[in-house]
Amino acid sequence: MVQYPPLYMRGTLFVVATPIGNLEDITVRALRVLREVAVIAAEDTRRTAQLLARHGIATPTTSLHEHNEGAKSASLIARLERGDHVALVSDAGTPAVSDPGERLIRMAIDAGIRVEPIPGPSAVLAALTASGLPSESFTFLGFPPTKAKDRKLWFERLRAVGGTVVFFEAPHRIAETLRELQQIAGNCRLAVGRELTKAHEEFLRGSASDVARQLQDARGELTVVVEIGEMPETEPPQQTDLAREFGEMTVIPGITKRKAVALLARRHGLAANSVYEALEAAKKSSK
Repeated sequence: MVQYPPLYMRGTLFVVATPIGNLEDITVRALRVLREVAVIAAEDTRRTAQLLARHGIATPTTSLHEHNEGAKSASLIARLERGDHVALVSDAGTPAVSDPGERLIRMAIDAGIRVEPIPGPSAVLAALTASGLPSESFTFLGFPPTKAKDRKLWFERLRAVGGTVVFFEAPHRIAETLRELQQIAGNCRLAVGRELTKAHEEFLRGSASDVARQLQDARGELTVVVEIGEMPETEPPQQTDLAREFGEMTVIPGITKRKAVALLARRHGLAANSVYEALEAAKKSSK
């Protein structure tokens, strides 16, 4: 068994949420932590310097971004083990949520180091709460991939999970993404938040086609909230179609065979037992 130094001798890794646009959104607790730690690991030290200068904080910073996280994390873990407290921040929002930091956090946990979240601004929750769409439960899917094969799987997962889904998108890809969204989920309801909390904040709400027309010249960071409803069936699905959809679902990370059957049943308005029977029949007929 690995023997760790006593907890009181080691530092704490603070995962600090920072403003997503408006610098006034920083919390009092976050400011205190940023003042008191030994070093701030920042995605972009120049961006973080603006926030620190605004609040008169002189704590030294070091870069931790997607290209150096593997190498830099080891040295930060060493400092934490020596007793230094470290704050992890990204350019905006919460580290490790579509931003660097996940690897450092995992290494700290594996080393027995305390990881303490300092919650704050979130583009996901800001867009969700102002979208007007159901918010009792939702799924966050980050950024759609850029490679064709990965995008296909991503959209299949979006369609499979259903309900309210939140994701990020870049302005130069939003038109293509909304087109693909309509192909797989129909002309669904959605809201797009642009430049959230900033001076030119804007919300566009309506059907996918209506919002797409309004985003012809999109600029700034975009957060999309979409309600994925049930797709109407014109006729009962064939056994071979169910088998094909089942195969596509089960290669998606996080979707088990049992989950896939439940999703297929909900998608096609069938009982789960009927889906099982159709899949078994399709399996036998293919032999």
